[in-house]
Amino acid sequence: MSIKLPPRETEIAAAHKLRLVVVAPESLNPDGLDEHAAQEAVRSRELRIGLLESGYNLIAVLPADSFLEQRITQLQPDMIIVDAQSDACDALEHVVVATRDERRPIVLFTEDNDTTHVKDAVANGVTAYIVAGLSPERIRPILDVALARFEHEQSLRDELKHAKSELQDRKTIDRAKGLLMQRQGLSEQQAYDKLRKTAMDKGLKLSDVAQRMLDVADLLGS
Repeated sequence: MSIKLPPRETEIAAAHKLRLVVVAPESLNPDGLDEHAAQEAVRSRELRIGLLESGYNLIAVLPADSFLEQRITQLQPDMIIVDAQSDACDALEHVVVATRDERRPIVLFTEDNDTTHVKDAVANGVTAYIVAGLSPERIRPILDVALARFEHEQSLRDELKHAKSELQDRKTIDRAKGLLMQRQGLSEQQAYDKLRKTAMDKGLKLSDVAQRMLDVADLLGS
C-alpha cells in the first residue's frame, strides 16, 4: 500500500533529489569594519538557509577560484547556485569555464544592479539571473523555472545536434554513392543498395560503411 505525501512534503522530497552546489565568496565573516561586506555576508547566509529550508540537498559551498572546475567535476551537482554578491561578472567567468564541457543549470543571485552583462551571461549558459529582492518563498519557483528552462534548452540542443549528425551522415552516404557510381558504373539506387547490403552483412550503420569506403579511397589516393 503506497502512502501519498501531502503537497508540501512531496515538494521537499522532490527537492532533496536535486543536488546543489553554491559558488560564493570564501568568507562569511568579513571584518567588522566593512559594513557593506557584513550586509553581503548576511544575505549570503540567508540564501543558503533558504535553500536548506526549502528542502534542497546543498552538497557544497565552493569559492570561485581556479580549482572550481575540478571540484564541480568531482561533486557532479544537478544545479549550480552562484551567490555573486557585488562581483557577478568575475564569479560568472569562473563558473562558465567550470561548466563548459558539461552543461548544468546555473542560477545567479546577486545584489549587483549593473545588468549590462546579463545578455552575455545568458549566452554563456546562465539559466536564471536574479537581481536583489531575494526572499525565501521565491527560491523554489525560481529554481523550478530555471530547471525547466534548462531541460527545454538542452532538449533543443540535442535535437539540433541530432539533425546536424543526420545531415553529415547523408552527405557521407551521398559521397560514397557517387564514388560507387563513378567506379562501378552503378545507378544511384544500385549504389545505395550495395552500401546498405554491406552495412547489413557487417552489422554496421550505413554511414559508417560509407565513411570506411571513403577513407580507403583517400588512403589509396583515388
